[in-house]
Amino acid sequence: MTKWPSIALSTLLLASSLTACGGGEKTTTTPTDSGTASPGSTGRLATIKQRGTLICGVDGKIPGFSFVDEKGQYSGLDVDMCKAIAAALFDDPTKVEYRKLSTQERFTAVQTGEVDILNRNTTWTISRDTSVGMEFAPTTFYDGQGMMVKKATGITKLEQLKGKSICVQAGTTSEQNLADQMRKRGIDDYKPVVSDDVDAVYTAYEQGRCEGVTSDRSQLVARRSIAPKPDDHLVLDVVMSKEPLGPVVANGDTPWFDAVKWITFATFQAEEFGITSQNLATFQTSKDPSIRRFLGLDDKLGEGAGLPNDFAARIVKHVGNYGEIYERNVGKPLGLDRGPNKLWSEGGLLYSPPFR
Repeated sequence: MTKWPSIALSTLLLASSLTACGGGEKTTTTPTDSGTASPGSTGRLATIKQRGTLICGVDGKIPGFSFVDEKGQYSGLDVDMCKAIAAALFDDPTKVEYRKLSTQERFTAVQTGEVDILNRNTTWTISRDTSVGMEFAPTTFYDGQGMMVKKATGITKLEQLKGKSICVQAGTTSEQNLADQMRKRGIDDYKPVVSDDVDAVYTAYEQGRCEGVTSDRSQLVARRSIAPKPDDHLVLDVVMSKEPLGPVVANGDTPWFDAVKWITFATFQAEEFGITSQNLATFQTSKDPSIRRFLGLDDKLGEGAGLPNDFAARIVKHVGNYGEIYERNVGKPLGLDRGPNKLWSEGGLLYSPPFR
């Protein structure tokens, strides 16, 4: 099983107060008879409800995260997060229309409203959060940039790539991080081989046009799994960056952003409560007030987010909690242990604010 190197993150990345201004859809709320705002009565959330389908932008080429098989079926952790939203809204995880987006297309698709949400291995950075018109929901996968080489090269350290060629995808944080890391380590004579498309990156690597290929470690492991001879390749024991990956929506639509945040948090909280797709029914008679609120049995927490009160129960019923999602897509197929993607209570970084 692949082990995650320690990633020093000193603070939990909570996304509870990231509402920004500018761009995206105009957000308004509609007073109810009681004079209070009705979340989700306009804007993107209302549009999705009226349409009856979520439009989700994905990569489609990364096993474990979003991948399309020969029958056209989508699977992966990112795909399941799209299904979780559909389950919460429609009690039906199949109500999702997937759009395969390239690195160059992804942000424009969000900004123009072509997609409702982007679940495409996108790193949360300050520039994307503040200057590109994006809002980042809670991180669903804490990753780090790595380097993969062919074992036959004998390379085991980054420093051995001095004077060598390295394949990398254009327009990614990986391209920027590579330059920073090599400068930091004094390796200024490496040769980047840049491609626009992720398939082209790995084709170039397979053809020997570069000695190393760099991207998120999870992506390297995923692509290695579908290589002609996976055992011929080595992911070096190095982490070059922090890569918090998660759902992305357009700026300026608070009700939609809130809905996505709390749907994501619900997958974390369900695991913390020990509620799974297999034992959900046993919790329906729970006397624990926290669990009863979470499942929508008491109070009306869902309404405040423009969601059905039982939205969390719907997610667990159809998609499972975060731990189930992880193991189904990443843990078992790719052999990646949880590492920083464990719950906070188990030493990881996944944390949900209270459902109260």
